[in-house]
Amino acid sequence: MVLHNFTDSSKLVATMASLSPLMDCGFNEDTISMAISSLYFLLFIPALIINGVAVWVCMQLRSTSTFMVYLKNLLAADLLMTLTIPVKAAKILPSAPLTLKAFACRYSDVIFYLCMYMSIILLGLISLDRFFKIVRPCGRLLGQNLVFGKVLSASIWVVLLATNVIPTMILTNQDPTNKTKEFCMAMKSDAGQGLHGGVVKLNNAIFWVVCVLIFVCYICIARKVFQSYRKSGSSNDEGRHKTKVRVFLVLVVFLVCFGPYHSIRIFYTSLQDTSTTSCTNVTLRICKEITLWMSAMNVCLDPLIYFFLCKSFRINLFKMLCLSPGTSSWLTGRGPNTIEDQTPTQEGDSCACTEN
Repeated sequence: MVLHNFTDSSKLVATMASLSPLMDCGFNEDTISMAISSLYFLLFIPALIINGVAVWVCMQLRSTSTFMVYLKNLLAADLLMTLTIPVKAAKILPSAPLTLKAFACRYSDVIFYLCMYMSIILLGLISLDRFFKIVRPCGRLLGQNLVFGKVLSASIWVVLLATNVIPTMILTNQDPTNKTKEFCMAMKSDAGQGLHGGVVKLNNAIFWVVCVLIFVCYICIARKVFQSYRKSGSSNDEGRHKTKVRVFLVLVVFLVCFGPYHSIRIFYTSLQDTSTTSCTNVTLRICKEITLWMSAMNVCLDPLIYFFLCKSFRINLFKMLCLSPGTSSWLTGRGPNTIEDQTPTQEGDSCACTEN
């Protein structure tokens, strides 16, 4: 589930190097590698600051709802992914030493994809949680049970680590020198290469299943929100617009970060097993590397979810920044007669207005 073709960056170099000198695709290997590496380095500093602040704020919040449990796990995944970005950026550089590439192949890239797919799963769980609280606010379901949320989150981490991360690290133990395969694949044993193929398929399945789940949840949520506005007769267009933004924020972050990468993979995978190398292969590989960077952008976009969907997070953040509480209402557009005001919340919920 986790190791989602972590060899792609080094494959870019290998594929372009294997092109015939007569085949001019209009790409410069070193320029592309430098550009992609720079994008990762530019992403790292703001991601580290944003997630560092988010960690500080969340440390002061109690996990009294499933929503908060999922948010904290998402924050942990984002922070861990952020710490792998410098290594990922450095190993793409043309002058990167082999020891750094080997470390990235065996360890840091595996953690990168662990966090990526953990984030995808958690965004699906957050969407399901919001569905329960907005569309079916009455009654307590198993999915809204706090203990269930904690056990489920911990179980997903354990399953991903035990079935994919640890086996991948163990099976990526070969000497890659004097081999015709690209660097990371050459480090894998035969069993590791078999595991890699299965993991890629499972990762694709995880994304598309979660994608369908999120779409279904937000179609239902949208209907409920629009019905609420029609019943309330509210004429506050600005507040209505901001409420729509909050309602669909998870969907937007999910599609912007992960949609392009997995869409490109549909076309890329169909050409991956072909024996011939063409400009189409190279173009798709470059597009996939760029969209993979877009997937890493979720470490900067996920904090928007914490801010707009969790009232207690906003309150603590504004206290830290010495801003007035009125700033929160102005930014989020929360007012009376909205779906959030009509939706009951769990008793004692520190993130009580998860739809606020």
